[in-house]
Amino acid sequence: MHRPTSTSRRRLLIDAIAGATALGLAPSATAGGAPPPPANAVPTKSGMSDPGIVIPTGDIHDFDFFVGRWRFANRRLKQRWVGSDEWEEFPATLHCESRLGGVVNIDDGVFPTKGWSGMTVRVFNLAERRWYLYWINSSSGRLFPPVVGGFVGDDGEFFGDDSDEGRPVKVRFRWKRLGADAAHWEQAFSQDGGRQWETNWTMEHTRIKG
Repeated sequence: MHRPTSTSRRRLLIDAIAGATALGLAPSATAGGAPPPPANAVPTKSGMSDPGIVIPTGDIHDFDFFVGRWRFANRRLKQRWVGSDEWEEFPATLHCESRLGGVVNIDDGVFPTKGWSGMTVRVFNLAERRWYLYWINSSSGRLFPPVVGGFVGDDGEFFGDDSDEGRPVKVRFRWKRLGADAAHWEQAFSQDGGRQWETNWTMEHTRIKG
């Protein structure tokens, strides 16, 4: 995940964890007297919204299932945007905790064959009823832009804006709960505003018991 960050996004995360207040990333009305976009349209870097992507709302308990210790198998696309079907595979483990009565969910993962670790901070915006997911990688120390969304049943979808090797992309995370002890995650990028997606990373999680 090649992602930039900014001081403003760091400030948003700090404010969200401290007070669980609105993060200030809600869509704004379009210019020129046009009608505003849907309230569930995806926020973009420009502050406008893409009406083609619908962000689900969620529940404060969406990630309760993930609390505990997990091992997971990673498959990451070796080369993006060339139609490749070659994947690199590598293991990892993580520990997940819930904080502030469920408003914050944090996991800390170790990727031993890669030589780096990572942390996901998930913040539930009570006013919007959506999760904001932030990723931090030890190899860069950067706070990456969030993806936003929630679960409908056992399926979660989260969308955001980012760049991939200097090109703007839409980002989509998909989560699927597979009972109490297994879960699937995948990441996809789109270069055309969300009409076509390329999945470039998947994880298969298995709970570590005992």
